[in-house]
Amino acid sequence: MKHIQSRENVFFKGLKRLAESARERRKAGRTLLDGLHLVEAYEAIYGPVETLVLAESAMGHVEIARYVAGRDFILLGDALMQDLGLVDSPSGLLAVVAPPDGHAAVNLENDAILLDAVQDPGNVGALLRTAAAAGVTQALLSPGCASAWSPKVLRAGQGAHFALAIHEEVDLAAFITEFRGVTAVTCLNGATSLYDAHWYGPLAWIFGAEGQGVRTELIERASLRISIPMPGAVESLNVGAAAAVCLFEMVRRRLPMHAFS
Repeated sequence: MKHIQSRENVFFKGLKRLAESARERRKAGRTLLDGLHLVEAYEAIYGPVETLVLAESAMGHVEIARYVAGRDFILLGDALMQDLGLVDSPSGLLAVVAPPDGHAAVNLENDAILLDAVQDPGNVGALLRTAAAAGVTQALLSPGCASAWSPKVLRAGQGAHFALAIHEEVDLAAFITEFRGVTAVTCLNGATSLYDAHWYGPLAWIFGAEGQGVRTELIERASLRISIPMPGAVESLNVGAAAAVCLFEMVRRRLPMHAFS
């Protein structure tokens, strides 16, 4: 066990760069997972993580102590763990891992979630988590989205990243044109109620940035415009809430009829 207490330590400086820079994460081919749940979710699919890092105070956490028993790890001073700024409330356990290969071809026949310049890390993580929960198998992120493999997005995704094929810096307009299914976008003008809309086959759902929504170019290319009925006094939903409503309406329609009997 190596114990690090200095900010000048080379390994700590490397962690700091991974925590703060998407460019550094791409260059190194590594990212950081924060929290026991996320680390275990990764290992369940990809095997042991590359490096485990533990905060001094985390040694007193029963679950974490049990998890690291008999394993090699690096012990980091609590102040240093906090200084990484990975998330607002660090769990005390993090891992250095190589993200899954993101160079596989985009599938033009499977359900997908398309994110158009969604910048908030919490929203991106929540959207990925909702998509995975609804059985969607791929996520396409346009330029301008928060980095999918940033520690904050990973924490918000709660393991969803490992159930999805995630593609970043995607030309969404080109994908929509080539997709062999229905592309659905939430908007107000010329839209059909979610509950009246008809669709079939694979679906690609397009959700936009906080505030400005989906770009006009993408709305015009989509084959189905959908609105969510809101009889209350609120005019709009958070993008994560809107996605959950739409995706689980898709799930509901695909359930066998006897599921409602």
